[in-house]
Amino acid sequence: MNTSKTFQAACLIFLFLGNSAWSQDDPGSQAKKKEPGHGHGRGMHQSDGRHEVDHKVFQYLLQNHDKIVRTVKELPDGVETLTESDVPEVAEKIKDHVEWMAYRVENRQPIRMRDPLFAELFKHTDKIKIVHKDTEKGVKVIETSDDPYVVRLIQAHAKAVSGFVERGFAEAMKNHSVPETAESGDPEYSYPAIAEYGKVVPLPNAAQQPRDGSKIVVDVTKGGSPEKLNPAIEKVARFVNIYQGAGKKPAQVEIAIVLHGEATLTILNSDIYSKRFETKGNPNLDCLHQLHEAGVEIFVCGQSLIGKNAKQDEVVVFADVAVSALTSLVNLQADGFSYVPLGN
Repeated sequence: MNTSKTFQAACLIFLFLGNSAWSQDDPGSQAKKKEPGHGHGRGMHQSDGRHEVDHKVFQYLLQNHDKIVRTVKELPDGVETLTESDVPEVAEKIKDHVEWMAYRVENRQPIRMRDPLFAELFKHTDKIKIVHKDTEKGVKVIETSDDPYVVRLIQAHAKAVSGFVERGFAEAMKNHSVPETAESGDPEYSYPAIAEYGKVVPLPNAAQQPRDGSKIVVDVTKGGSPEKLNPAIEKVARFVNIYQGAGKKPAQVEIAIVLHGEATLTILNSDIYSKRFETKGNPNLDCLHQLHEAGVEIFVCGQSLIGKNAKQDEVVVFADVAVSALTSLVNLQADGFSYVPLGN
């Protein structure tokens, strides 16, 4: 059977996918409903009349990936692929899979939308042309586009599918980057609130975005080299930056630090710290002061402070000496703060 159409995506886009997120309507019911996006829920995992059958076909192909042979030829405007098997049952599953996926694609029923590459490809399905032909042992497909960027997507997708054939479930569990992401080099870090400390990468479309009204108490006991900024303190700066600029939008957050254990003396003023550790100043104070200016409450355990032969008046002016770390942590958690430990 020869078929030449301009689909909204390539029929073979979804070959050999496991753990896919499906649409609600099967081809039979779709002909009656004709409602794009009908029934989509969280993750689009609801089943339909065809869902279980298609899922079993995918699982079967992944389980038998070593019985499949696939070749890919890159074209100036796309790819030509041949996916076959010498095992008749596997060959029929390949054909069946492609036929039903073609129907889902034509009717705007995307799957595997958690995978960045497949999600991006579905944004440009109207720019993809496909010619597919059933062979005795499988399917031959030519996918092309007049859009250079979509050509890159098609070629990246073809490589991903070849990975499914080569590695089965191991490859199906991976996310696949879109071409721009894969070639962009180093991530773009930023410092939304605390300058030079706690760099973050903006991820506006990621799950679990920062929420307004969050309250965090950070239990800092981690020590470090006296000549360098304590890494746990810089991590608190990262927490602040996450809430101010790593998500889709800034979120209001209350953060408190409780310093004790090996982190106790990081809060000493520069003169005392320099004498104690024979350094030029206290390398922690710039970051700690910026945290204070950003609204972070800073407490040091009075019991730990005195136990390390330091005095209350040797603590920097923007920090508070608490009766103990214990009472601070208990009180703050009773006030609704979530506990985050940063220890050795």
